[in-house]
Amino acid sequence: MKKKSLTKIISTAVPLAMENVDTDQILPARYLKATTREGFGEKLFRDWRFDPEGNPKPHFVLNQPHYTGEILLAGHNFGVGSSREHAAWALSDYGFNAVVSSFFADIFKNNALNNTLLPVQVTPNFLQYLFEAVLQDHKTVIAIDVEEQAIGIPSEGKYEHFDINPYKKVCVINGYDDVDYILSLRKEIEQFEKKRKDDFSLAF
Repeated sequence: MKKKSLTKIISTAVPLAMENVDTDQILPARYLKATTREGFGEKLFRDWRFDPEGNPKPHFVLNQPHYTGEILLAGHNFGVGSSREHAAWALSDYGFNAVVSSFFADIFKNNALNNTLLPVQVTPNFLQYLFEAVLQDHKTVIAIDVEEQAIGIPSEGKYEHFDINPYKKVCVINGYDDVDYILSLRKEIEQFEKKRKDDFSLAF
């Protein structure tokens, strides 16, 4: 999967007004045999999106063409269940860059951040505000500023702060994985090693 950096996400949103969505619903276990990250978007919410014959279920939000965008609005307690990283792969491969909820399972949250999928945790009241706005007008634009750690609706001027691990914030903004982050500190590491070598030489 191509690495991507996220600094600002300005997009319409897809409202998935369901609570306690687990990773088996995000990506059914039968699709975990693949060894690459590509193609999982087609399997996202597979059993909710399609009937056994493969026909789209018109009531499911991803099958409603007026709801599109890079942001998934999700109910409370998103990503519970097994620790499969494939769930984050599927959401990202489908085209989502952020998932907004009032609570995430810790393992899912870490998997998302490791795959440059931004989990934005907001208060229940603010999540309800976002849902109401999007359900009232599917063209509502939501803005997420990773640097400022703020999310809101620009046309209404209402924002809320969200938390993100400082290390993961650097990775998300720059599109780093753990190895990339270490490589980005190459100069600092070289300077540290040189100083340690010099200090050792002076000691003897």
